Amino acid sequence: MSLTVRPVVGRRAKITALGTYVPPQVLTNQDLEKMVETSDQWIMDRTGIRERHVLAKGLGTSDMCVEAAKKCLAARGIAPSEVEAIIVGTVTPDMMFPSTACLVQDKIGAKGAWGFDVSAGCSGFVFALQAGVKLVESGAHSKVLVCGADANTRMTDYTDRTTCVLFGDGGGAVLIEPAAEGEIGFIDFVHEIDGSGGAALNLKGGGSLNPTSHETIDKKMHYIYQDGPAVFKFAVRKMAETTVKVLERNGVTGTDLGCFIPHQANKRIIMATAERLNMPEDRVIINIEKYGNTSSGTIPLAMQTALDEGKLKKGDLVLLGAMGAGFTVGAALLRWEI
Repeated sequence: MSLTVRPVVGRRAKITALGTYVPPQVLTNQDLEKMVETSDQWIMDRTGIRERHVLAKGLGTSDMCVEAAKKCLAARGIAPSEVEAIIVGTVTPDMMFPSTACLVQDKIGAKGAWGFDVSAGCSGFVFALQAGVKLVESGAHSKVLVCGADANTRMTDYTDRTTCVLFGDGGGAVLIEPAAEGEIGFIDFVHEIDGSGGAALNLKGGGSLNPTSHETIDKKMHYIYQDGPAVFKFAVRKMAETTVKVLERNGVTGTDLGCFIPHQANKRIIMATAERLNMPEDRVIINIEKYGNTSSGTIPLAMQTALDEGKLKKGDLVLLGAMGAGFTVGAALLRWEI
């Protein structure tokens, strides 16, 4: 391996702590068999999902972010008041406004912090992560909390067997800080959007184009719409393209990586990307069986799985990859410095 580390004007940034959260309520494939025409075998064969978690009524995405943030900050041993900025990747904010970042800031007591939300579908966490990295690299801030979480079950139509089997709720948070001398941290990223794919994966109701009304509710415009074949085709192609690109321009191959942590949308998409990267299967982190697709929450949850399984260690090169509604796609290469 001949790692080419891109120059950074100012200082480098790294992840210094991680925290995750999933709601305690579990919805299994057997539960879904009682709700819609499907089967455990059908779901497992097509998606690799066995169960997913469901956020309780009366709670919102901000509450999952708060629980993850508390764990993250406790792991780092710092007070919420030390956080300078909060960035939340989500497509299921508690409400249209204020932002989820505002709600998280208030609930954890991060007095004096500022922040914002990033809407990039399932790429929300990697997009928000890069924004946090740039705030630290620029010298603007030294402690940035980046959250990725979604309450997908809130916008899932449980009469649509093609989508209701896919989604769950959950999320995570990481703290971004300056890297110490000799540490590398974040190396490079490749992000892209393709708005021509918007028609294939969206939620049409509730915005300025189709404000909430009896008509939008009757037409089920407040549920996830997905053209499965179109999304699958784009995901397989672009996840591979972006991840390969970020590796090639940094002199890295799949065999050099400690692990590949992909967005958990579909096991077939993950394995197709891993094959393109020539990644050993035991270094590909997959936890979709337990959580389903939690959108912006999948990558931090998969980071935790990698740590729990001993597949993510200090000094490892790590590749992140995601694809989401928009279409959006993102990949990031970093060295794990915790």
